[in-house]
Amino acid sequence: MNTVLITGATGFLGGAVAVNLLKKSDHYRLLLLVRANSQAAGLERIKENLLKFGVEAGQLNRLTHENILIGDLAEPERFIDDARLTKVTHVLNCAAVASFGANPLIWKVNVEGTFAFASRMARVKGLKRFVHVGTAMSCAPEANSLVVESELNTLREQHVVEYTWSKATVERMMSEMLPNLPLVIARPSIVVGHSDCGCAPSPSIFWVFRMVLTLGKFMCELNDRIDVVPVDYCADALELLLTAPNVEKTIIHISAGENSSVTFAEIDQAMAQASGHVAVAETYQKVNYRELAASRSSFSSLFGPCNERILLRAMNLYGHFSKLNVVFSNEKLLELGMPPSSKFTDYLHHCVASTRNATIAELMEVDFK
Repeated sequence: MNTVLITGATGFLGGAVAVNLLKKSDHYRLLLLVRANSQAAGLERIKENLLKFGVEAGQLNRLTHENILIGDLAEPERFIDDARLTKVTHVLNCAAVASFGANPLIWKVNVEGTFAFASRMARVKGLKRFVHVGTAMSCAPEANSLVVESELNTLREQHVVEYTWSKATVERMMSEMLPNLPLVIARPSIVVGHSDCGCAPSPSIFWVFRMVLTLGKFMCELNDRIDVVPVDYCADALELLLTAPNVEKTIIHISAGENSSVTFAEIDQAMAQASGHVAVAETYQKVNYRELAASRSSFSSLFGPCNERILLRAMNLYGHFSKLNVVFSNEKLLELGMPPSSKFTDYLHHCVASTRNATIAELMEVDFK
């Protein structure tokens, strides 16, 4: 039986993959890296997260203390000597500080800790696959393009945030410095919601679309496209990459691609239909950041109590990404037998329903922690 070590199982994407593999416990033995003071506390954290994905109690009860590896990528030296690591056959590394804020742990976890962990796993004789989850944005894509999987050669000045630079850096370090690591780099595009559970597992990034349409103006055109996939599709793709043949030393997008990406105009229509509000298409304005900042006095009335400084920072960052108008090629993934992703607009109504009673300020906390 394969033993799969998952890091980040208390998070959004790692939790979704853990749910998948938990349902197939006859084929996989799970070892889950968790930040906690004890295995009992770690098990509770895992169960609390997986419940957000609608997992049945009977499936959750398959997890025991033996499935829990206490540790933190900020301090890898505390767990990398655990004897259970020698029996791991597959690694799915989802753990990261995925903040677009100025979190001081970004480099320590995403680069230093991740590389130390990967170095340790490269010495495990029975390791068959190490799937590292990066981000499609780590390639610093050019605007208005169909982006194919690129080499690891970006520069710091090409990155808007430290998060994407940290991801690009550790990808290059592992590829160049760990030749024995059976590495596959998975680069998801923009992961928003769950195709059945909406934003119940996490509201990450969905609030941006609500914010834009509430404002009725932003830094992109309504006919610009955006590449969004649901977390369950991403989890299915990562499960495939754990065992797919002939993918080692490969970079693979997990993306909507040309056929399943959508325009902001389509999102506007779907959001209006799901929420019962009027679409903003006829009154929408494309503006620059300075014009957005000039409207800060209206933020409280539009969004409720909020930190204007953080909201403006969010508008600046996500405004930059929104106007890129890029789509990430999914040809490599489809060639492996993965079906196309559903469109964001196909399941957006679930996202609306699951966030109806939350303010934008509350929803955005997950991305600016």
